[in-house]
Amino acid sequence: MSQSIPISFYATPPHECSYLPGRMAITVFADPRAQMDIQIYSTLIQYGYRRSGSHVYAPHCDGCYSCRAMRLPVEVFHPNRSQRRNYRDNSNLTTHIQPAGFRQEHYDLYAKYIAHRHIGGGMDNPKPDSYLDFLSADWCDTEFVEFRDGEKLLLVAVVDQTETGLSAVYTFFDPDYSSLGLGTYAVLWQIDETRRRQLPYLYLGYWIEESPKMAYKALFQPHQIFSGGQWS
Repeated sequence: MSQSIPISFYATPPHECSYLPGRMAITVFADPRAQMDIQIYSTLIQYGYRRSGSHVYAPHCDGCYSCRAMRLPVEVFHPNRSQRRNYRDNSNLTTHIQPAGFRQEHYDLYAKYIAHRHIGGGMDNPKPDSYLDFLSADWCDTEFVEFRDGEKLLLVAVVDQTETGLSAVYTFFDPDYSSLGLGTYAVLWQIDETRRRQLPYLYLGYWIEESPKMAYKALFQPHQIFSGGQWS
């Protein structure tokens, strides 16, 4: 890839790693004052960058390469036996794609999920403004995908559409239904949706082999890892 990116990048001072205890992290951000758009982001995501709100970033830690961007080439994805069962067991759920925006029902589900899954992790007690600032950006093509069992909202998957694929931004679900494997089902649905839109990749964000919370990502095969300046 030879396309130039007409923006500057800045590294943060070392700070405590939020994934691996006892380690320090450095994050590189695209200049937040620059005019970001979906074309530039579509290029950056192919270099392992991600979006959090309107900020585009990538880890750049001294001597540590644990955070690795992962993507799925959807045309050659093969679900394993457990994933096939998950897809079948959740096939009764209906989906509705919504444009990015604040909806009280979504926010209530998000707050319940955060309270259950991220206690003491810095995301406690979210506010409506911070919730939407985290999940959306005015320059990005973002969708909130609802999954319902009848009228009951069980799951919301937030996805960006880029020029080369869908990007899984964040997924939150009702923790009372954790036994349904809703996080896995959201990824399986996004794989199907990426195919339906005739896009080649589903970007799954960063995978850290040492992090138990991210172990599920490696179960989606075959996948590609961005390392040494290329996907392999």
